[in-house]
Amino acid sequence: MFINATGYYIPEKRVPNDYFLAVNGLTDEWIFQRTGIKTRAWATEQETIDYMCIEAVRKSIPQLPYDISDVDLIVFASYSPSDTVATTAHIVQREFRMTKAKAFFISSACSSAMNAIEIIQLFFAGGKASKALLLSADRNTSYYNPQDPKAGHLWGDAATAFFFSKERMSGSEPRVVDVTTLGLGHVGKGREGVYLDPKKEGIQMHNGKDVFTQACTYIAGCAEEITRQNGYSISDLTYFIAHQANMRIVSHVAEQLGIPEEKSLTNISELGNTGSVSSMLIFAQNYSRFRANNLICISVFGGGYSAGACLIKF
Repeated sequence: MFINATGYYIPEKRVPNDYFLAVNGLTDEWIFQRTGIKTRAWATEQETIDYMCIEAVRKSIPQLPYDISDVDLIVFASYSPSDTVATTAHIVQREFRMTKAKAFFISSACSSAMNAIEIIQLFFAGGKASKALLLSADRNTSYYNPQDPKAGHLWGDAATAFFFSKERMSGSEPRVVDVTTLGLGHVGKGREGVYLDPKKEGIQMHNGKDVFTQACTYIAGCAEEITRQNGYSISDLTYFIAHQANMRIVSHVAEQLGIPEEKSLTNISELGNTGSVSSMLIFAQNYSRFRANNLICISVFGGGYSAGACLIKF
């Protein structure tokens, strides 16, 4: 399948590390050394998850080589929805009059977007759809606790829109070579690693060491596996994009795989951990720099636990 268009929305507001000194006692130096984060993007009250997704779609439409009404599948991938009944998929469907589309919401923590790509691939293979919209977004500030010294300083907000088609619509469209995902609820701390309690605690990460260990293992492992299975090696990659949970994780994985710094694309220093949208956001942000024959691997890890990777060829 092929990527027809991408768009993204990032709130303008940036919150520096200094904000947390009075909130939970953490200094700029302490946060940066442990996370690589200097600022994070926080949504305003107006910038709901629905609003961010609608704006991401608007920004992608000029690139779209067909009418948006031709879309017959909408998948919203997130772990921080504002509504699980009238989902963002349905809000966007109504906003853009995509009357032919199936629409639903899926979640698997920070690997949600990767699961959505795999679902779209299967819908295409089964003849159930031919043009799809993936909405990937998280509004972590809906559920975070800034006073939490373990994770309150991590989170950012953002959204992306990716349009896919079963057949190539123009000569320059990148192809999704392969995609794979893993459910890892049986691994390590599992659910205790990262979880979200909407009514009480919000989003929590009490077992950072286990999250770090498992993320490094599976982000690297999924990248190695998907490249090998498709006849490539890590050295064939033009760029590598890891889930932006923590810059130390990203750096450790890149070192483990032997990927030079200039090939590892990041945005966590400015935007914070934007959740399931983070890696897709990097791809969309850097779309204009990709060239013919570029090979990009995106590899992710999420709480719960879960993991996945995809390989994209220009």
